[in-house]
Amino acid sequence: MSSQQSHADDAGIAKTLVKSALQHIPFDGWTMSAVQMAADEQALTDADIDRLLPDGVRSAIEIYGQMADDEMVAEFESLSPQPDKIHLKIRALILIRLEQAAPHKEVVRKTLAYLAKPEQAKLAAELLYTTVDSMWRAAGDNATDASFYTKRATLSAVYSATLLAFLGDDTADMTKTKAFLDRRLSEVAKIPKFTAPLQGAVRGLGQMVQSMTGKRRAR
Repeated sequence: MSSQQSHADDAGIAKTLVKSALQHIPFDGWTMSAVQMAADEQALTDADIDRLLPDGVRSAIEIYGQMADDEMVAEFESLSPQPDKIHLKIRALILIRLEQAAPHKEVVRKTLAYLAKPEQAKLAAELLYTTVDSMWRAAGDNATDASFYTKRATLSAVYSATLLAFLGDDTADMTKTKAFLDRRLSEVAKIPKFTAPLQGAVRGLGQMVQSMTGKRRAR
């Protein structure tokens, strides 16, 4: 077996391991105990865990975040017809992400609790950046100027706030979440009318996202 094939196989096994761990996260949080229980269910050894998740829980959360991003984009791309305006595409992407997360709200809460730890600030910023970057790219935004980071910083604020509203939403069809999101998007639409100092503050937030994550526009 080639090393490339072996790597692909390991990536698939790692995703299965993380998916299995999700049923334990609501009770044990993002811990190696939860990972170990999932590994036992998959008949994986400690050596397998070390290989599949070289950074332990951090690796598991990174895989969980990437799977959620991929599933969000895949469902959005399957929409027919798709929204025709960028802001409607962004709205659809955010709602798809939250609808997919709805059956696992407690996992989302445990994830936010883990990422709220001071030592996980960089990981939290990286995961948030990756999610909003996936949204903008799926929406077809091809910005290459300074607005690249400004847009991602702005969406980071909107998505983060909406995620918290979602966790407190007790309606069956996310009525409260949708209303909250629509209010935030309406506010974002007014950004071009902001004063120069306020626009500068948003640009500064974009630069902060760039420096915290170490991400670059090119892939």
